[in-house]
Amino acid sequence: MPEELQKTIDIVDIFRKPEDVLSIVEQAIRIKTKFGRLVMVWMQLGIVNNKAAEMARKVGLVVIMDKCLMVEHHKLSQNLNRTEQK
Repeated sequence: MPEELQKTIDIVDIFRKPEDVLSIVEQAIRIKTKFGRLVMVWMQLGIVNNKAAEMARKVGLVVIMDKCLMVEHHKLSQNLNRTEQK
């Protein structure tokens, strides 16, 4: 991925098998170290890799495992809408 795009990444959303996650997180850590912007590593439903999560957390990344980003976004949006309606 070109550096210009790497500079803009906030979240690495992983849709791969758990055994493939470590190398992706290693790449995310390099991007975080180089550009500082990256905030979160998100592993989708059914994806858990504790070793990769620990590595990511050590460099200050937020780690979410075994959750769907779209589902969680939808829940948050619904909660915000309910709060605004009160």
